[in-house]
Amino acid sequence: MKLQQLIQELPPEMQKEVEDFAKFLLAKTTKQVRRKPSFSWAGALEDLKDQYTSVELQHKISDLMIGGK
Repeated sequence: MKLQQLIQELPPEMQKEVEDFAKFLLAKTTKQVRRKPSFSWAGALEDLKDQYTSVELQHKISDLMIGGK
């Protein structure tokens, strides 16, 4: 039995569930398209290199992300 035939045998509310699930699957596959990273941000912190080490910057970023200092 073909998929379309199976769906037609379902009650209308279940047909709607199948439609919603198919839309979910389509959205999921389109989201998986990945681009290569651009690294356009590279060098953005160059002016801080004399002020902080890379480890200190990592700690500062971590603090900012978790709402710390």
